[in-house]
Amino acid sequence: MREGRVLKALGGYFFVHDFESKEVYRCKIRGKLKNNGFDVITGDLVKFDLLEDGSGVVEERLERKNSLFRPVIANIDQVIITFAILEPDLDLKLLDRLLVLAEIADLEVVICINKVELSSLEMAKKQLFSYQKIGYKVIYTSVKEEIGLDDLEEVLKDNVSVFAGPSGVGKSSLLNSIQSDLELKVGEVSQRIKRGRHTTRHVELLSLDNGGWVADTPGFSSLDLSFINAEELQYFFPELMDYLGQCKFSTCSHSHEPHCAVKEAVTKEGIAEERYQNYLKFLEEIENKKRSW
Repeated sequence: MREGRVLKALGGYFFVHDFESKEVYRCKIRGKLKNNGFDVITGDLVKFDLLEDGSGVVEERLERKNSLFRPVIANIDQVIITFAILEPDLDLKLLDRLLVLAEIADLEVVICINKVELSSLEMAKKQLFSYQKIGYKVIYTSVKEEIGLDDLEEVLKDNVSVFAGPSGVGKSSLLNSIQSDLELKVGEVSQRIKRGRHTTRHVELLSLDNGGWVADTPGFSSLDLSFINAEELQYFFPELMDYLGQCKFSTCSHSHEPHCAVKEAVTKEGIAEERYQNYLKFLEEIENKKRSW
């Protein structure tokens, strides 16, 4: 039986890259997999057999090391969270939301700030300083001025990566600049609503010449965090970890309680004010959603 990786799922078929032959086969799923409740998604590692007509049948899905639900993809090494510095404007609240989701999935994170030619590299670094201080890797890119493309290519080398971020920030343009034969469709930013139009319609893993695999995924503008418990949110903001357990109350939510070590750290600029405010907004969002159930 052959082993491979699902590159995309489309029209009821699963396109599987065979690890040995390096060929891609169009496969169906064996009925028993469906009957046993096994779903198969992009990124899954599978075992499959070939039929006489050259197509294949997926017989087994191997254990996943992780999975995301939006985009729907499995077995990722890292997420490249991509935003533009302008056009559309950098949305730090959405960035923090995506970082929380990446922390929940226990993924390595690289923040890519694109279109730096529209502002300045110095201004972009100033805006992202607090994220670098936390420990996130941040790279700055410009397709037009060919800034940071080598840095991005090095990050992608030998990794299975997923790009995430809103539409119109240049994810497809960046990938095309690194490897032109990908020929991904590029959309323009609407001048009326200042947001990008979706150019990617499904999740597909693409092979890179440097040994990496990358998923170009549909863009999005909001994500729900209500599936996590309010008391767990604190663990997905890494800069809070040094202060947990130092508050007066063991159940401190770091929102309204007195003698809170986190709030004190914000006052002393040990924790960025804007990040803390987004933590409070997410906390309120989660609590309000739970109350409405």
